[in-house]
Amino acid sequence: MTAAAGDTATGGGTEHAGGQRLSTGDRAVSTESASARQLAAAEGDTAPQSVDAARGATREPMVVEGGAARQSVVVEGDMTRQPAIAERDMTVGVHSAGEHSASGGGATIPDGYGVAAEADPADGEAGAETALVRRAVAGDRAAVTEAVRLLQDPLYRLALRMLARPADAEDATQEILLRVIGNLGTWRGEARLLTWAYRIGVNYLLNLARRTPLERMHLSLDAFGEGLRDGLADADYRGPEAELLTHEMRLSCSQAMLQCLVRDERVAFVLSEVFELGSAEAAWITGSTPAAYRKRLERAKRRLGNFLGATCGLANPAAFCRCARRIDKAVAMGRLDPAHPVLATHPVTPGGRTVAAAEQQMVRLHDAAAVLRSHPDYAAPQARTAAIAGLLRSGRFPLLDGGDLTPGRGGSVLENGGTEREAGVL
Repeated sequence: MTAAAGDTATGGGTEHAGGQRLSTGDRAVSTESASARQLAAAEGDTAPQSVDAARGATREPMVVEGGAARQSVVVEGDMTRQPAIAERDMTVGVHSAGEHSASGGGATIPDGYGVAAEADPADGEAGAETALVRRAVAGDRAAVTEAVRLLQDPLYRLALRMLARPADAEDATQEILLRVIGNLGTWRGEARLLTWAYRIGVNYLLNLARRTPLERMHLSLDAFGEGLRDGLADADYRGPEAELLTHEMRLSCSQAMLQCLVRDERVAFVLSEVFELGSAEAAWITGSTPAAYRKRLERAKRRLGNFLGATCGLANPAAFCRCARRIDKAVAMGRLDPAHPVLATHPVTPGGRTVAAAEQQMVRLHDAAAVLRSHPDYAAPQARTAAIAGLLRSGRFPLLDGGDLTPGRGGSVLENGGTEREAGVL
């Protein structure tokens, strides 16, 4: 399997292996007459854009029903009220022993993810997070730096999966991190710190005004699949760096597939099938009820499972597409630069999964979900990390000056999209 729309430099992020199998079907991919031209146009749009952006319980199969309602929801840390994909504004309530609470009711975080606001700092991982946040809010710069270090790579991988291209993901990660740090004073331990940060990140990513290239094309999975047939070679690529370029094609293609899903389905798939979060936790992150979230996830799994079963040789040996047979076409059309593969050579988190390890995992699991899940543990680029550090030193954050971080103060710092340029670090 490899990409048509995914032949451009894109990227993806993943956390761990496992999770349930995607259902694959025998549905044939329909033909759309203009698909090749649409794919070429989408692939050709490679100029970087600036964008505004655990462990799980068992997943229950659900029958696909109607879509979720769109309603206004306020996510912690995002002080602007924006429409999010949600049935209602979710807060965490106490529903059973072991579930900790914030104010209100609704969905619950799975046992082990709730942290009481007054948790003992000596009380394990939850207490360590509470102590870290307290120090950061009190103005301890070392604590703020540590919080950024803990969160930046997972948030970058989330943005990369949602936006596809590293340049866009970098911009989004910066914006999300600054919102997270600017609103640490609003964290009340209702979820683990990363889960809370994911909630801020998801709200930001779902509400981006700017669309990715494939979103602008309104490209369907059917059209994407038809484009994969165009220029497919009769034999595998045997040129220089064949293995590396085959890796690049697989990673790019799996990213492009996700872009064919609408955003709410895409984020559901990423949270549950890539990051492997349980449905209750993922529902809280998206501001949805667990039941509605599971329906949305099932739609995404069914669509991608059918597509992979019909097109991808990695998911179904009887399917037509092979990564190594797309390389010549991608190079000829300028969609892949053999001298500069983006994803297959992307830095990974220290100690994290490499491209080779991800490939081995995919082969071992050999299911449709593994094709999309098995990416290396991409690390946020160091240059962008340095830019974030510069912003934190810019004097725009009251908590770093010993000030009081209250909702509407720290959180409003980044409401102006030009703030980072005003700080003089970009």
